[in-house]
Formats: sequence, structure tokens, C-alpha cells
Amino acid sequence: MGIFDFVRNAGAKIGIGKSTDEIAAEEAAADKAENDKKLAEIAKKRNAARERIKARAAAKRSAENAERRSEARKSTELEKYVRDMDLSVAKLDIRYDDGTAFIDGEAADSATKEKVILLIGNVDGVAQVDESLTVASDDGSDSEMYTVEPGDTLWAIATAAYGDGNRYPEIFEANKPMLADPDKIYPGQVLRIP
Repeated sequence: MGIFDFVRNAGAKIGIGKSTDEIAAEEAAADKAENDKKLAEIAKKRNAARERIKARAAAKRSAENAERRSEARKSTELEKYVRDMDLSVAKLDIRYDDGTAFIDGEAADSATKEKVILLIGNVDGVAQVDESLTVASDDGSDSEMYTVEPGDTLWAIATAAYGDGNRYPEIFEANKPMLADPDKIYPGQVLRIP
């Protein structure tokens, strides 16, 4: 006995086995199915990536819109705050953006201008004031600004500024309406020292 070699597709077709063409066709179909599956997976990943990008973009737009609304609301609140304090500022316009308050308008005098700046600067969330306020009648009385330190009192500030603690009411009056009580000042607050 031995092994005999035959040409695979040269004999009579009786339904046993597969021809080389049939095997090649099946392999081609399997390769095509595998490639189609890979292409479908790639397309699925691309679509998922596109959806993630779209979702991130939508979330970013939503956050930006929310921030704009919040800043517009803060701007309106700051303007109302100045008006509620009865400070005379014509054409008052306050815009709030990322911790900075931009103030435009015309103050009645230098003291009012300084009070508006301090009033807005001492609001929680405002880190910086960028003002373009003009003064209707400049009385030339610019004040010094003082940042309250822990343990400060108006008496101590008046003693340091004027050499006389009894002059603390001058500082209190210069900072009305921001200060409602001479005993209620806090560290970090900025005050006018006339």
C-alpha cells in the first residue's frame, strides 16, 4: 500500500469534497464577511466617537450659555446693588465676566466714584474692578484706600491714618452706605480713608 496523489479537481463529480474553486469562493466569502465585520466595527467606533464629540460640544455650549446667563444675572444684581445704595451714577453699566466687574457711567463726584468702586469690589465673587467712570464735578478730593487686616477696628485705622482714633466717624461716614455699623468691618474689605 501507499499514498497516491491525484489532481483534486480532475475526476468525476460525485458530490464528495469541494473543488478548489469552491474552497476559494468560501474563503473569499469568509474574508469578505470578516472585512465587513471589521468595517462595521470601525464605523461603529467612528460614530461613537462623533457622538462623544457632539455631546462634549453640546455640554460645552450649554456650560458657556449657563455662564453667560449667570454673568448677565450678576451684572444686573451689581447694578441694582449700586442703585439700592442711592449712589448717583448716570448711565450706570456694569458687566461681570470671570470675577471682573467692568463699570461705566458718570458719577456725581469723586467720593461717589470711589464708593461705587469699593461697593462693587467688596462683593463676594468680584476679584477685580475695571472702571471707566467719569466724574460730573471733580472736587479733587481723592481718598486713600485701605484694606482691613484681621483685628482692625475703625478706631485703630483712624489712629493710624490721622493720629487720632476719635476721628473714626469720618471713616465710617466716608464709607456709607457700604458700612451700616462702625463695628462691622471684616478682613479683606477695602475702605476709603478721606
